[in-house]
Amino acid sequence: MNDAPARAKSRAPEAVVVELDLCKACGICVELCPRDVFDRDDMGRPVVARLSECTSCAFCERHCPDFAIEIVRAKGSA
Repeated sequence: MNDAPARAKSRAPEAVVVELDLCKACGICVELCPRDVFDRDDMGRPVVARLSECTSCAFCERHCPDFAIEIVRAKGSA
């Protein structure tokens, strides 16, 4: 029995916060996200559209040049 999808879902964060005041709409987070969590708003800034798909890999958080993204993890998760 393959339970990989269940494990991926259990790693979903409580939130992915995008500080729009800091974001310059470079698109790095949108392009790097392996789960296609983000869409873009009318100004090209990232919008969290599919939080349930997020696995907390933190590619977006680590590669954002403006430190505009934060992965908010559930208490007790790694």
